[in-house]
Amino acid sequence: MLGIVLIYFIGRYFYRLAEEYNKNKWLFAIIGVLSYYVGTFVGGIILGVLDGIFNIGMDWDNSLMLGLLALPFGVAMVYLFHFLLKRHWEKTTIKPVDEIETIGKSIEE
Repeated sequence: MLGIVLIYFIGRYFYRLAEEYNKNKWLFAIIGVLSYYVGTFVGGIILGVLDGIFNIGMDWDNSLMLGLLALPFGVAMVYLFHFLLKRHWEKTTIKPVDEIETIGKSIEE
């Protein structure tokens, strides 16, 4: 149940970002949720490699523990993807000038 709530808030987070920059809202909401799953997958691979190298002794049968260990990796991936997407859209979006007094003036003024 907690995972569904987390997925909802991640989707809403990206939905609002796409809405702010006039992009496809549902597409980026789904991509945001997928970025969470990619982050948890990469986190699982990192934990597996660390367990193989350093023999940490993880209990791979305990799905609750694995879910809690992979959660920070997923959230970090969501935050990183959101940050990069927002920064890219801020650089490429042209904000219109909404002042009537600037009509007819040259750009240098």
